[in-house]
Amino acid sequence: MMTPEELMRRAITVALRGIDAGQSPFGCAIARDGQIIACHHNVVLATTDITAHAEITALRAACRETNRVLLDDCIAASTCEPCPMCMAALHWARVTTVYYGATIHDAAAAGFNELQLPAEQLLRTGGSRVRLVPGVLRDECRALFTIWQQHPDHQTY
Repeated sequence: MMTPEELMRRAITVALRGIDAGQSPFGCAIARDGQIIACHHNVVLATTDITAHAEITALRAACRETNRVLLDDCIAASTCEPCPMCMAALHWARVTTVYYGATIHDAAAAGFNELQLPAEQLLRTGGSRVRLVPGVLRDECRALFTIWQQHPDHQTY
């Protein structure tokens, strides 16, 4: 079985690839039965698609890989706490557990235009069954912001 830390390390690795490609510092990995079925970074800038967050691109790939929209036997690791859009998509896909590292406050401190609506609050208010686990490799995930800020093409939105 894949541990949350192993899954998060894959998300961190893909986020670093995204930074190298001039994208923002976010990554997401999705696994089923101990196997990664999708691992993507944020491509908002590359695609000029404001919805192309790491979780959304990973969910799209996971749905294509499994040929279904419900991922109720999957877990996800996101390098940052999912925004409301991403958390809702993870809920609608019925991902069982979402692990995350950095928080929305960390992203806001790095300059991102975050809605101050914590994922846990969104899930609780909406009555979601998705299990949310914060703080997985948080320091390593927070370090992505520093690495990204050193990239000459870094850009917030």
